[in-house]
Amino acid sequence: MLHRFPALTFAPWTQTLPGSCSDKFEYLKPQIGSSKYYAAIGARRAGVFLSLDRTPPSPRDGKTKKKGVPQNVDFPPIQPKNKKKPYPIPLKKILQAARADKKLAQMGMEKPLQPPKNGVLVPELVPVAYQVLDAWKILINGVAQLLHVVPVHACCECSEVHIAERAHEIQDCRGTSGPSRKGCHSWVKGSINDILIPIESYHMYDPFGKRIKHETRFDFDRIPAIVELCIQAGVELPEYPSRRRTKPIRMIGKKIIDIGGYVEEPGPRQSVEIGSSIVDIDTHRAFERFGPPEESEVPVIAQKTMEAYEKVKKGVTKLMKMYTVKACGYCSEIHVGPWGHNVKLCGAFKHQWRDGKHGWQDATVDEVFPPNYVWHVRDPKGHPLKSTLKRFYGKAPAVVELCMQAGAKIPNKYLPMMRLDIVLPDTDEAYLIA
Repeated sequence: MLHRFPALTFAPWTQTLPGSCSDKFEYLKPQIGSSKYYAAIGARRAGVFLSLDRTPPSPRDGKTKKKGVPQNVDFPPIQPKNKKKPYPIPLKKILQAARADKKLAQMGMEKPLQPPKNGVLVPELVPVAYQVLDAWKILINGVAQLLHVVPVHACCECSEVHIAERAHEIQDCRGTSGPSRKGCHSWVKGSINDILIPIESYHMYDPFGKRIKHETRFDFDRIPAIVELCIQAGVELPEYPSRRRTKPIRMIGKKIIDIGGYVEEPGPRQSVEIGSSIVDIDTHRAFERFGPPEESEVPVIAQKTMEAYEKVKKGVTKLMKMYTVKACGYCSEIHVGPWGHNVKLCGAFKHQWRDGKHGWQDATVDEVFPPNYVWHVRDPKGHPLKSTLKRFYGKAPAVVELCMQAGAKIPNKYLPMMRLDIVLPDTDEAYLIA
């Protein structure tokens, strides 16, 4: 049935839309000679049509378009120091969950907790934790050996790192004395801590036990946050024992009503024995522990290091989806556990207002395992990078750039940020490019 406008004369007009073979639409438009023509201009623009086939049009080639690797991607933004980090979880969802917990607490109902939120291990993630710890050891070993072969430069005023024969000349130093040097970096020889940024956390025998206070902070060991995450996920290290619960804890709101009894916690580790296994999980003096490799073994070590880096990142992402890790919203402090500690050592933005306490929020993978992006150098033995060509250069994580210059094959997901398809102009031509 065709719907017509009253007191108007219409002329049928059939048209086939481009890109379809069977979808035909019949339009009815008023005649120009009609007395109500000008009043029907809006109706003519809207169109009165009858669809003869209601099936949605299919793509021309009959195939869905797949999303490929982008050609170029932007660099990750640098977070300003005078602002708080954004919440990884929207604040609306955080408040919604808090209101639901408060409502259950007012009704006197226990908070439903699933492993590992109730203190019980997740059996499926125990092998993942062991794989992450083994890959972490291989990563430290590989980076320490590659530092003997690939030169690394670090700025002593800021966190800038450069991997090449000669340090770059880009004037972007963010140190305190950077303006006096017109943004030029003050380069020194880099170390393994410039490639693998040391992110440490307090080791707790019972993450659900008493919180760490400022006065008792020296009673707890500081170990890499990745190692602490693996220990709480099921890894057994004799030097760092952890409590394994068989019965879940019970909570009403934010209050624990049944913790399974208090157990006396062991004291901090006094010393490290020679040949202990915990030496391999830390980057301290790794450059001295692992000597330079042979020239023929460098590409193999670089490839193993690259694979270990991917395993660590993938495994940490899996573990953090289940186990709670907290990060300070102002500084780089990390705490592995259901809630943060009370140590007053935050010296970041407006720490006086918080009495040095940390502003805890949920951590991201990049905060626990920082990528530490550096400039990508296409020719490590060529001319240094210039400030005038800064927008044409790419970036890559420090471990990826180190392994790439040592002869490793890089995954395709890092290529868009490296900007390998951009032709570098000469210094004089850079001003002529829009």
